[in-house]
Amino acid sequence: MAGLLDSVNQRTQLVGQNRLELLLFKLGGIQRYGINVFKVKEVLQCPPLTALPKLHHSIRGIAHIRGQTISVIDMNLATGGRAIDNIEERFIIITEYNRSIQGFLVGSVERIININWENILPPPNGVGRYNYLTAVTEIDGSLVEILDVEKILDEIAPVNTEVTAEVIDEHIQEKMANKKILVADDSSVARKQIQRAISALGIECDLVKDGKEALDLLKEIAKTQPVIERYALMISDVEMPEMDGYTLTAEVKNNPDLSDLHIILHTSLSGIFNQAMVEKVGADDFIAKFNPDELATAVQKVINLDGPNNN
Repeated sequence: MAGLLDSVNQRTQLVGQNRLELLLFKLGGIQRYGINVFKVKEVLQCPPLTALPKLHHSIRGIAHIRGQTISVIDMNLATGGRAIDNIEERFIIITEYNRSIQGFLVGSVERIININWENILPPPNGVGRYNYLTAVTEIDGSLVEILDVEKILDEIAPVNTEVTAEVIDEHIQEKMANKKILVADDSSVARKQIQRAISALGIECDLVKDGKEALDLLKEIAKTQPVIERYALMISDVEMPEMDGYTLTAEVKNNPDLSDLHIILHTSLSGIFNQAMVEKVGADDFIAKFNPDELATAVQKVINLDGPNNN
């Protein structure tokens, strides 16, 4: 237990400091990629894989690991490249995204680095492989690409974005008083998923790509009106280039002009560290991605508490 608490303390020290840990890996060539250590459960030499019919072409097979059956996704195939060869000599990164566990087949794994989110930048505009990037950074003089894992997973097994009719409060729009919801997420897939769920409630969203863009927008609005007159709440991802969701939350809650804004952190990050982090930065709620009914319920709860009919 002491070791576990030490680990929690070490990681929560990064919260509000706009820092993260990246596990660096390669797929086959010289290009390096990064994945947030928080999403990594373990790294293993690729075990024997069982091929099954009718699997997505990017899934190389099924692995049986510690009593679990895990799909192993060829990261190179999934992003438009060639299949990784000699898989028995390769590695799989076991991750937890969006409430599910999966393995990503990679060519090699390097090391873990600690970096500031300010040094993580939005990717260049482009086609092909650049469509699968959420961010880039520079390590040791070379470019490191951070893949949009949510986009990859959505292409392999699309998530349901429909809000169940029974969940929807028919009177929720009346309580909005022409307000919108601000959504901050660096993944285009995640933004669309959230927007679709919120639209089912008859509510409009403003979408931004990272925490810095969200904070700049809120500060600009606060010059002319209280932000809570424009937005009923903000839904923010945690992992975003330039400014992460934890730092965004801390900045908003520490700013007297913005602190009344209700914030829901909505992230694919999983694990025991989240609650300590949420409490530290002062977020109002935390929801793991992606369950449209849970998100809609949380949004309606905030609006029902703050709506004009309850004043």
